[in-house]
Amino acid sequence: MIKVLLAEDHRVVRDGLRALLQREPDMRVVGEIGDGLEAVGLVESMRPDVLVVDLMLPGLGGIEVTRLVRRRATSTRVVVLSMHAAEAFVIQALEAGASGYVLKDAGADQLLVAIRKAVAGKRHLSPPLTEASLADYQDRVGPMQADPYEALTARERQVLVLTAQGETSRETAARLGISPRTAEWHRAQVLRKLGLRGQAELTQFAMRRGLLGPEPSLPGPRPEPEDPKT
Repeated sequence: MIKVLLAEDHRVVRDGLRALLQREPDMRVVGEIGDGLEAVGLVESMRPDVLVVDLMLPGLGGIEVTRLVRRRATSTRVVVLSMHAAEAFVIQALEAGASGYVLKDAGADQLLVAIRKAVAGKRHLSPPLTEASLADYQDRVGPMQADPYEALTARERQVLVLTAQGETSRETAARLGISPRTAEWHRAQVLRKLGLRGQAELTQFAMRRGLLGPEPSLPGPRPEPEDPKT
């Protein structure tokens, strides 16, 4: 029996996914969640065989959820569900460790195929995505330049997303279980490392990266000591 956890913030979509999977004799939905931050913790406690995660989730986006899950619960495979067919998003998801990338307008059978392939240790892309199209895209864009975003710690990425979503330092601190002073310190580090000046530029950066709104989002923390300014 394939144990599946659903991470999707739209209730109607989540209900449809659950109904689809529960019709399959070899699959069982063991949990569902609509928040990226909480999804990582649920995977760690439940250890499902497959996590089906939306690319866009509040708190933490699907790509960073994928990265954390593959680091913290290596037996759990991840299938990303998305409305975005842009090669850049697909490549980011695969590099984060996703076993599959399924478009929301693909047939229901594509998700089932992706889940079963993931359990078998194989990769699946729903049409019109292909390995060849991804390789062609990478040839066209050439080697990627150093990305300042990669210099951020996982905690700083969380603070970036929550701040860009409009949360105050106090609200961010409550979400992450840290002090407001520490949240402010992480925010300052984000601005410094990204070369940004204030909230407006931070929000614009997050939007360009697809971390907000109708694009994708972000991360969770690797073990790292909190700043002593708590």
